[in-house]
Amino acid sequence: MTVLLDNYPLISALVAMLLAQLVKFPINFILNHKIDPMIIFSNGGMPSSHSAFVSSLTTAIGIEYGFNSPFFAISTVFSLITMWDATGVRYQASKHAQALNVLIQDFHQLVEHVKYKSKRNNVTFRELLGNPLKELLGHKPFEVLMGLLFGILVALFVGTWY
Repeated sequence: MTVLLDNYPLISALVAMLLAQLVKFPINFILNHKIDPMIIFSNGGMPSSHSAFVSSLTTAIGIEYGFNSPFFAISTVFSLITMWDATGVRYQASKHAQALNVLIQDFHQLVEHVKYKSKRNNVTFRELLGNPLKELLGHKPFEVLMGLLFGILVALFVGTWY
């Protein structure tokens, strides 16, 4: 266990991810004026914990092994892929989920008016659909940038103990 605790890049990354998730609650309250403690366990929001995680790891690797080391290069590449994915694919998936949830809700209201029942096992449309799709999946570029900066700062802060 002490071997893991001596691993500055690993501890830095884990602390950054944990703190990024925790600060989502007050930031969400300030920006959206909503009390939502479940935001701490969500994928989206400000700051991006994925970006904080990988940028803190990359920064700590650079500090520990040198910014010209192959470890830093590998970590940088995977960090960029992670951050690109957070703003690209996952953000678009969250937009699709929002649109689908609106369509599903509208369709459900239409079905309720007609009192439609599925031919399959006499199951209602609502039972077939289940819960709404999760909409908070990705990040806006600014949220990723804030996660990046947050992760770098955490790595520098955690580095004072190593």
